[in-house]
Amino acid sequence: MTQPLAKDKTTCAELAVAAEQTTAPLSVCVSRALADYFEQLEGHPAANLYEMLMTEVEVPLLKATLEHTNGNQSRAAEILGINRGTLRKKLKQYGL
Repeated sequence: MTQPLAKDKTTCAELAVAAEQTTAPLSVCVSRALADYFEQLEGHPAANLYEMLMTEVEVPLLKATLEHTNGNQSRAAEILGINRGTLRKKLKQYGL
């Protein structure tokens, strides 16, 4: 079982690549965001959570990877571990 999030003083805004900085794992940020989401529902039913979460994660992932590769879709697909056709389909899906 995971530790309560309230005890973790690392914030999601502190994410960085530099080893000398304290970072929160992406899973912690996602857990916090989901906890906030469910709290804000105030008992109302959630719908399409999987699709919403995938969009929230996939769009910045695709953008960051394409930026890292200077728009080279073949290289971006390789880094993501998907084929270029799948990448192009996802870019079209999200209007990127």
